[in-house]
Amino acid sequence: MSVNAWNIGFLVWLACGLLFFGIGIRCFFTKKQVGFWANAETPQMENVKAYNRAVGVLWLAYAAVFCVLGIPMLIPQPSALILLSVLGVVFETIVLIAVYIRIEQKYKKK
Repeated sequence: MSVNAWNIGFLVWLACGLLFFGIGIRCFFTKKQVGFWANAETPQMENVKAYNRAVGVLWLAYAAVFCVLGIPMLIPQPSALILLSVLGVVFETIVLIAVYIRIEQKYKKK
């Protein structure tokens, strides 16, 4: 198999997926409450350890699905299938946000 632009694109895609895995793993081992939104304060949580674990699982699931969505880049002439990857990531990100909102509601101090 020759190396082409799509193979390099897949490697970059996987590198991004590994970055998301790293974020998820970091959430598991952080003692203080992790943030989700950029430049925004996260409200105080009742059980920080459980909250961090839930956010970590969320990021790990996101990373796994993200990596799977990059597989069409390995198929020769994947132009039409790339749309599947892009739309999949858009849908996946919307689900990520919706699930995080549920996590935040569950663990927020009342």
